[in-house]
Amino acid sequence: MTYGFIGCGNMGGALIRAAAKAVPSEQIWINDADMKKAQLIAEETGAIATDIVDLAQSCDYIFLGVKPQVMEGMLDSISDVLAGRDDSFVLVSMAAGLSMDRIRSFCGNYPIIRIMPNLAAAVGEGMILFAHKDVMESEVEGFLNLMKYAGRLCYMEEKLIDAGCALSGSGPAFVFMFIEALADGGVKCGLRRDEAVVLAAQTLLGASKLLLETGKHPGELKDAVCSPGGTTIAGVAALEEGAFRSDVISAVIRAYERALELK
Repeated sequence: MTYGFIGCGNMGGALIRAAAKAVPSEQIWINDADMKKAQLIAEETGAIATDIVDLAQSCDYIFLGVKPQVMEGMLDSISDVLAGRDDSFVLVSMAAGLSMDRIRSFCGNYPIIRIMPNLAAAVGEGMILFAHKDVMESEVEGFLNLMKYAGRLCYMEEKLIDAGCALSGSGPAFVFMFIEALADGGVKCGLRRDEAVVLAAQTLLGASKLLLETGKHPGELKDAVCSPGGTTIAGVAALEEGAFRSDVISAVIRAYERALELK
């Protein structure tokens, strides 16, 4: 099996690095409009930097990691190559806002998996949403095996992908803002900046792991930290005064609405 990646940006690069942990690196072929970028990742991972036509002609899985606005042009450049193949292959699109049907309208009705990863795939803790159409079970298993070191994978109906991406795809940016704000609070209280950032980041990491491993409702875990008349409930009250929950909800909704505009 060979796995091709067209596009070696932040997300494409993260998935290439994860794939290189799952399969022999010589089975991974990569291409980018900036071939210097592809060559650097090839040198790092052992993957093979190659021409886009060779990749399209040969790979069993073809990951489409280009921006939505250039997807049609990129696929048009290889559509004849894909049409000329007499073997089976699977397209894997990670373009926000572009449905599987839309992708297939650019190049043909090939088996397709649509994925929405997030930036944490770079450290093996990504949240990767996926849907698929006309893909055999064995091909889905091959995809899951390839991505197992990228993080947690979750099948989702395609109609929910944009909503899921508004939360888990855009969410890391919101989380980084929260970490920065927590650290600012620590600095205001006298901590050094480097100390405050580590305390804030580890606090979110630990809280997230506790929630996932216990399966408890976040409200229940929040209540477990809030002693009557204590320091934590005073901080929670301050967040409520500032419409913290409402602002976070609005951020997810705005990200979702923007995804719909890209269709």
